[in-house]
Amino acid sequence: MKALVYGGPGVKAWKDVPDPVITGPGDAIVRVDTTTICGTDLHILKGDVPAVQPGRILGHEAVGTVTETGSSVSGISQGDRVIISCIKSCGHCINCRKGLFSHCLGSEGQVGTGWIFGHLIDGTQAEYVRVPYADNSLHKLPAGVGDDEAVMLSDILPTAFEIGVLDGRVAPGDIIAVVGAGPIGLAAMATAGLCGASTIIAIDPNDSRLARAADFGATHTVNPGNPQWASDVLALTDGAGVDVAMEAVGLPETFEMALRLVRPGGSVANIGVHGKPVELPLQDLWIRNINISMGLVNTNTTPMLLRLVAQHKLPADKFATHHFPLDGFMDAYDTFSRATETEALKVVLSRSHRG
Repeated sequence: MKALVYGGPGVKAWKDVPDPVITGPGDAIVRVDTTTICGTDLHILKGDVPAVQPGRILGHEAVGTVTETGSSVSGISQGDRVIISCIKSCGHCINCRKGLFSHCLGSEGQVGTGWIFGHLIDGTQAEYVRVPYADNSLHKLPAGVGDDEAVMLSDILPTAFEIGVLDGRVAPGDIIAVVGAGPIGLAAMATAGLCGASTIIAIDPNDSRLARAADFGATHTVNPGNPQWASDVLALTDGAGVDVAMEAVGLPETFEMALRLVRPGGSVANIGVHGKPVELPLQDLWIRNINISMGLVNTNTTPMLLRLVAQHKLPADKFATHHFPLDGFMDAYDTFSRATETEALKVVLSRSHRG
């Protein structure tokens, strides 16, 4: 088969590799029908994730068709159309029993982490992929849910909802600000209403993304290029500050923006993946009773979010802005890496793409 293989910082290639095979009774082999690229993949290619070794097949998001299952797989069958979760779960370790799938202690890849695809084992940017713990790591798709919608449930929708909305403690009537209107930030806006947010403020220097934010639930938009941007946000809160500020970029500057906007007693939910240290001014924050949360997604809300997508209550298909054939990774990465210029949200690569 062919796959996108990491060759070290800045190096990737679509090339021939051995077909994946069943290595454990809980495995499944899935033919990848649709996949996408995540911002984390760009971090890997910059060398920011040293655990990813040269020779690794990249990718952790996909929709596909099961072609083979191991002897102990009972809930998934050959021919099933499935979402591949970005997080694997053995289902029986102490962390999985607590719903902390992100720290699954199962033996695949490395003890203590659920994110293994494109990280510690070969990933989904390939024609086929081996999925360990298939009964817990795959989600069967109902009829009527398209691949463009379903692939957003591999990662961005559960990540934004769990790490942004739930960990940020969004409550009915809350005023929230989301710093960063990229895919994760827009997914946080799209799911914040599930917990009753009344005002959703999108903050981003890209006017094109701000224009799209209303499609994902934003009620107001603010461009931080305006010197009065913080005052504009605070004016929407009667000067008190937002109840929840979500950081969805992964930069020290955007984290500081979130800290600046939150009210006393409010929450800052860090969703972005940071590649460098961030200053935490505890000397100022402790007296404001600020709650700060962060984390790796568990994906335990994926079944619920899938039901909402199936009922067309979440705009999952709107994230897919650019489409490519499955062998078009070089063009797709180029488009995604220049998102400001190309106006890309999520690039989708599919077997069924016809140009």
